[in-house]
Amino acid sequence: MGSMMGEKQKVCLVSCSVLKEEIQQLVKQGSLDADLVFVSKFFHVDYEALENNLRKVLEQTQKRFKGKIVLVYGDLCLGQDDEMKKLAQEYGVVKVDALNCIDCQLGGKGKFVEADPEHNLMFMGPGMVGFFVHAKEEMRRQGFDEEAFRGLFNGIKGFVILDTCGDGEKWADELQKAGTGVEVLEIRKIGLESTKQVVLNAIKRA
Repeated sequence: MGSMMGEKQKVCLVSCSVLKEEIQQLVKQGSLDADLVFVSKFFHVDYEALENNLRKVLEQTQKRFKGKIVLVYGDLCLGQDDEMKKLAQEYGVVKVDALNCIDCQLGGKGKFVEADPEHNLMFMGPGMVGFFVHAKEEMRRQGFDEEAFRGLFNGIKGFVILDTCGDGEKWADELQKAGTGVEVLEIRKIGLESTKQVVLNAIKRA
């Protein structure tokens, strides 16, 4: 009986690597019991590349994994028209109830929108800071100057660092060093609880 229960509960999370630090830490603490598959966050700038890679990963995962598969991606990660929800339906997998990765970190269900009613803040968890530091390198390699990099942040009043894993100061420093031309206004210590709940709720529905 015990082993049957164990079988039924097997879960595999297919997640954007932007949430890698959070999800790995939850598994390490024993808050999550799941196989993990991460898809590179650097596909994020290109919906088509992301979709092609996600399809490949979902197909491979479904072949080798016989438990529940949960997609840890936001509604908006493939575009504004529920493309991500449709993809989840097509593969018969459950998706977390969140608009994007920041929404996951804040507890999902659109809390992201309440957190920034004026749309002029930019929330950054560890994965997002890494994403932009890498983007700067990439742009430099392709011959863009500092000005072009700073242009990515036009209209942003300031950054809010989401300290999920207890190392917010480090990420704030990294971001300042990157030279975005925008100040870090706040380091918000939010911990892992919200990300955990968003993922666990999806696992329950799976």
